[in-house]
Amino acid sequence: MTRWTRWQDWVAVAAGLYAALASIWTTPRTGASMSLMIVFGVLLIIAGLWSLYAPGSMSMEWIVAVLGALLFISPWIGVYAGNMAPAWTSWICGGVGVVTGLWALAPAEKAHQGHEGHQRHGGPRAAHA
Repeated sequence: MTRWTRWQDWVAVAAGLYAALASIWTTPRTGASMSLMIVFGVLLIIAGLWSLYAPGSMSMEWIVAVLGALLFISPWIGVYAGNMAPAWTSWICGGVGVVTGLWALAPAEKAHQGHEGHQRHGGPRAAHA
């Protein structure tokens, strides 16, 4: 799989971006909701971009899923589950992160195995050596 093409990672980046920026228009803006949504949103963006850059990295897909799960549970951790707008933003964006991270595991494994097989057999230059 080529870099920057896996749609699951682009969706994870978009979910992270929305979560990070939602603190601008989401009310009420409590300290915990803003902090957790921004931090987990930015981390989700970074993990998604890393996955796009290294499509064979299965560990990054697990990290996307874990960060999505942390964003999903952040309304209870940050005690803002009673504030519907930031809570629903965290739940939806976190759920999207979990689903896309897990969904991208199979393509990441395929890319990882293809890369390892290419390395193991000496690659295309082995016949010319």
